Amino acid sequence: MIQVNGLKKSFKLSKKQMMENGNKDKFKVAVKGIDFQVHDNEIFGLIGPNGAGKTTTMRCLATLINPTEGSVNVNGFDGASEGEAVRRELAFLTNELKLDTHFTPEYTTKFFGRLHGLEENVIEERMNHLFDYFGVTPFKFTKIADLSTGMKQKLSIVVSLIHDPQVIIFDEPTNGLDIITARAVTEYLKELKQRGKTIIISTHMMHVAEKLCDRIAVIMDGEIKAIGSLDDIYKLTGKDNLDDAFFKLYDISGGQQHV
Repeated sequence: MIQVNGLKKSFKLSKKQMMENGNKDKFKVAVKGIDFQVHDNEIFGLIGPNGAGKTTTMRCLATLINPTEGSVNVNGFDGASEGEAVRRELAFLTNELKLDTHFTPEYTTKFFGRLHGLEENVIEERMNHLFDYFGVTPFKFTKIADLSTGMKQKLSIVVSLIHDPQVIIFDEPTNGLDIITARAVTEYLKELKQRGKTIIISTHMMHVAEKLCDRIAVIMDGEIKAIGSLDDIYKLTGKDNLDDAFFKLYDISGGQQHV
C-alpha cells in the first residue's frame, strides 16, 4: 500500500524564470499538500493537464526527488529515511527514461537485472517472459538505436519490470505509442493487478483512465480536486463520462473533495 500525507513540493526559480513570469516569488509550488492512499491489487490514476503536478508527485513517490513537506510511505517503508528499500519495492517508468542506444535489448535487460541483484537464471526466465509478451524477442540482439519508438518503449517497460516489483508507477504509460503497443501495455497492467500488484498511472488521456483505473484523483494546479471511483466522480460532477467530468471540475474551486 502507498500512503501519501501532506505532500508538497516547491522548486526554486531562476532569475530568468522570475522575470519571464513577472513573479517576485523565488519558488514555484508544484504540489500543494496532497493526501491519498493506493491499495494493493488496485490501479490508481492521477489525471490532469500538463503541469498539474502529476509527474512531480510520482517522482516523490519513487524517491527520485524529496518532498518539501509531507511524507510518502510505500509498503511500510518511509520515502525519506528508507529510500533504498522503497526503490527495491517499485518500478518507475517515465518517457524520459533513456536507454543506451549502443547496446541490445538482451544486454540492457540483463544489466538491469544484475543491478537488482537477481540470479542469472531468474533474469533469463523473466526476460524471456517479458520479451515474448511484448514482442521484443525478434529484436533481442538488435541495437537499441535501430528499434522503433514503440519497441523502445516496450523495452523500457521490460527493464522497469525485470525485478518483478510489488509497486508499479507509470507516468503516461501509453503516451506516443501506436494503438497495438498501447493495447499491449494496458492489458499487461491489468494482468499485474490480477497478480496483486499496486499500480499508479498518470495520464491526460481520459479513455485510458476510464478503462484501467479502479480509483482516480483529479489533480489541477498542484491540488487534488476530486478523488474516488469513476462512479463517485460522475456523481460529484453530474456527468456520465470522465472527459466531461474532468472539464466540469475546472469550475470547482477549493481543495480536495473526497467523494
